[in-house]
Formats: sequence, structure tokens, C-alpha cells
Amino acid sequence: MNTDAHTLLLNMSGFSLINITFLILIAACLVWLSTNSAICNAATTEKYWKHGTRHHRVHVEKSKLKEGLKFNVLDYGAKGDGESDDTKAFQAAWANACKVEASLMIVPSGYKFLVGPTSFSGSNCGKNMVLQLDGTILAPTSSKAWGGGVDQWLEFKDLVGFMVKGKGILDGRGSVWWTKSTNDFKQVSSSMDTKKQSTCRPMAAVMFVGGSKLTVTGITIQNSPQFHLTFDSCDGVLVHDISISSPGDSPNTDGIHLRSSKNVIIHHTNLACGDDCISIQTGCTDVLIHDVNCGPGHGISIGSLGIDGITACVSNITVRDVKLHDTMTGVRIKTWQGAKGVVRGVSFSNIQVSKVEVPIMIDQYYCDHSTCKNSSAAISIANVEYENIRGTYTVQPLHLSCSDSKPCMNLNLSTIELKPQPNGHQMSEPFCWQAFGRLNAPVIPEVDCLQEDQSSSNWGPHDAHKCAA
Repeated sequence: MNTDAHTLLLNMSGFSLINITFLILIAACLVWLSTNSAICNAATTEKYWKHGTRHHRVHVEKSKLKEGLKFNVLDYGAKGDGESDDTKAFQAAWANACKVEASLMIVPSGYKFLVGPTSFSGSNCGKNMVLQLDGTILAPTSSKAWGGGVDQWLEFKDLVGFMVKGKGILDGRGSVWWTKSTNDFKQVSSSMDTKKQSTCRPMAAVMFVGGSKLTVTGITIQNSPQFHLTFDSCDGVLVHDISISSPGDSPNTDGIHLRSSKNVIIHHTNLACGDDCISIQTGCTDVLIHDVNCGPGHGISIGSLGIDGITACVSNITVRDVKLHDTMTGVRIKTWQGAKGVVRGVSFSNIQVSKVEVPIMIDQYYCDHSTCKNSSAAISIANVEYENIRGTYTVQPLHLSCSDSKPCMNLNLSTIELKPQPNGHQMSEPFCWQAFGRLNAPVIPEVDCLQEDQSSSNWGPHDAHKCAA
């Protein structure tokens, strides 16, 4: 290579290295400026929200809110000391969270919030809100705090895609009401089924009304004045991995109460209370209950149905893989005399009972008063499956008491193994009255009172017309 060519190559190499170094320096500067600008903006934003949270009367315009924002009740003035009334702070937090789709309302851990009876309406709310409950919410114990005409403590109404989740506690502190007379509670219970308003006692700790695609998970509900968790006129309900508890002698403290609701799933839940662990009322259809522990309590019940002669309809109910211990009944259907309607398509399977008074029961003469009026009218019960029900009983293995005018039809029992475990009660043999169906071995003890299934003019598809919308 000649001298001129070598000199030219050296000059080109130098130029290339210089330019590359220069470009790298420019790129580094741009990255530094961009990063500092983002940090600046983030700091400004953080400062803005912190400034807003110092003032408890936070007002946010809906147009400025973004999906998924968080609303902590502490930022709205809640004290969380268990004594100060935090009702207004919860209402204010809800008012702002409600404006945002997929918003998160936070009840933080480490605090106890005293909240009075409140209705959280969702009629103008964004969809898919979440209540993150990690702290404890306490109900008031004075009758003055409840006022007149209030039947529930916390009501969630007309919400779509709403979820309650967390590890928190809803404490109804109901012991002050349990000392009242049993008759008062029965009066309130009757009014609940007939949808009459009552001002005698607070009814439900938590009630969902008219919602769809609802989820309750993770939380604990305890010591409700009466019903712990109620779903009324809801479509699409998922309850799982929750705990409900109150003493076994607390009156009318149903665990989960369903009424006029459909597409309901309840699973992996522990229920201990003074009444039905789960009660399924009129208007319910397509309900699945599985992997639930129940006890103490009155068992899992369809009913009571048809009080005061009203029409009651329940269909497509599945209860499986359930454990019941120290309960009054296991799986039960209970209806009042004088009622109309139907119960159809019910399946109880893989039920484990331990020290249950009566594991299998149908009672079409249900009466929780000292006396009840006799009537020939009755709800039609048919197509009920009992499969793989095992364990111990303390009073009677099976009690099927059906109506003379509407016998129970197509009751199928298979793989029933129930053994007595004396517990101070007088033991009774299986009992059937106007009950028709089939037995598939093994069935222990022997049930010779179930009559062979047959067609009957006393029941049929025409009964379903009473339940047509």
C-alpha cells in the first residue's frame, strides 16, 4: 500500500471513532433528561395526591378520574379507633370510588372502624368496583344508632361486577339483640320472608340487593344480629373462602340467606351459626353449593317456603361435598301448610354428617309457632336425589313428612349409611308419610316406609305454571 492510501485510511478511522463517541454522548444526555423529567412528573403527581389526602373532604370530578384508582377510607377522615363514628368517611369514599370503573375502596388492616347502618347504592356506579376489606368494621350496638325502619347494617344495592375481598372482619356485635325475646325474632323472620318492613330488630349484617356478577371472598362475618349474609334478587353470585360465625344458640342467625336469586355458587366456606348455615328461599334457581363446612347450626335448608299462603318456587339446587357436624338437621326441605308452588330438581350428594340430629328431612308441616293453621294446600316437591350420605345421627336418620294433597314424588335414595350415636336424645326409626320414590342399595338403616314411586294426578308439570313469571 502506498503512503497516501495509508494516511487516508487513518484519517477515516479517526473520523469514525470521533463521530461514534459523539453520538453515544448525545444519547446518554437524552436518556438522563428523560429520566429526570419522569421523576419530576412522578414527584409532582405524588405530591398532588398526598396534598389531596390531607384534606378529608376530597372532591374529584368524574371526568378526571381514571379506571382503577384507589380510595382509602383513612383519606376521607376515618379514625379507625373503634369508637369514633366513621360512617360519613365511608360514605364519602364510596361516593368518589363509585364514579370510577374498576375502582378500589380500601379498608386498611390494623384499624377498627365503627360504621352505622349504610346503603351503598350502585345505581350510578362504574362496573367492577372492589371493596378491599383488611381491617375490622364494627356495627353500632345502641338502638338509637340504628334509628327506625332499618332492617340491615350494610346494604349494597344494584351493583354490577362488584367484589368484596380481603382478610378483614365484619363484626355485627349482635349479642345485645340475642337477649331479646325469641318471639320478637320469629316476628322479624316472618316479615323477612313476606318482604314486609320491620322495625323490631336489625335483620341482616350484610345484604346485596339487585346486583349481578357479585363476588365475596376471603373475609369473616361474625356475630350478626340475625342473618349474616343475604342476597336478594341477584343474578350471578360467587361466595368462596369466607368464614361466618356466631354462637350455636344465637337466634335466627342464618349464615347465608338466598332469596329470589339465580346462578349462585358457594364453595370452600366455613359456616357456624344459630340457625341454617345456608337457607334457600323462594325464587331461587341454579344454585351450586360444594365443599362447605357447616356446624353448629340447623344445617342446609331449602325454606322455609310459603309462609302466609304465598306462592314459592325453587329449582335446580345442587349441594355436594359438604360436611355437617353438631347440627339440628343435615339437608332439609321445609314448607308451610296452605302454600302454593313447586320445588324441583334438587340434588344432595357426598354429604358427611357427624352428630347431626336428623340428617335427611322433608317437612311440609313446618311451623315455628306454638300453633299453626291446618290447610290442605301445599307446595309440590318432586325430583329430589339423595346420594352417598354417610355418618352419625343423634335422633333420627330420616324424616320425610309430606302433604296428603301433594305427596313428595320421585325421591331417590342411594348409598345412605347412617349410624346412631346416642347423645341423650330418644332415638327414632326412619319416618315417611306420603313419600314416594326409589331405594338403591346400600341404604342403612333400612327404610321400609318409602312407597314405590308412581305417577299421580296430585303432581305434575301443571304445578310449574304457578311459578311462571
